[in-house]
Order: sequence, then C-alpha cells, then structure tokens
Amino acid sequence: VQLQAFGGGLVQAGGYLRLSCAASGSIFRLNTMGWYRQVPGKQRDLVARIARDGIITNYADSVKGRFTISRDNAKNMVYLQMNSLKPEDTAVYYCNRFPSSVIAAWGQGTEFTVSS
Repeated sequence: VQLQAFGGGLVQAGGYLRLSCAASGSIFRLNTMGWYRQVPGKQRDLVARIARDGIITNYADSVKGRFTISRDNAKNMVYLQMNSLKPEDTAVYYCNRFPSSVIAAWGQGTEFTVSS
C-alpha cells in the first residue's frame, strides 16, 4: 500500500471524527505530509499539512481551530482529528506529500458525510 486513508463515515454536524492514513516509507520519510479533500466537480484542496518534525503545521482557513493534523513517524501514519464538523466538510479526504512538486500517486481516499 502506498497511500491509504480510512476512518470516514457519517457524522452529525457538530460532531467529530478522526481520519488515519497509512503511507509507505518511501512516501512518508523526510516529507511534509498533507490532508487534502475533494468534492465532486471541484479541485482537490489542501486542508492541513505537517512537517516531518511533527511540530510545524498549517491549516486552511476553513478548518483552522477545528482540525488537528498529527503524524507518527515510527508507524508512517498521518492523522486528522476533526471537531465541530460542518456539512461543508463533507468530501473525500486523501493524504499525500506536500507541496505539489513532490506529490505521489494518489491512493485510496476516505469519504465522510456531515449531516445537518
């Protein structure tokens, strides 16, 4: 498995969810990792990224204060804790390297729906 995101489902507005992503070592190692999301008919957008040190993070304005990205370098895993979910967070979520110049082949995303 190169990149595989999981943890999606159905959640009510205001609820929370945690996504996980397993990455192969060649993709994960020494790279900034990001969580991206895509809704049908729109481009895939970056929502959060985390540097290889696991300390430096950045978030899209739309999720700032609600989402938290983290990583476990020993396990080649990236996580996205999502709180106070809104219907507009509904999308398919993917993980990959950041920036776009080092993007790997997109793997399986995970979809979740936030009901109002």
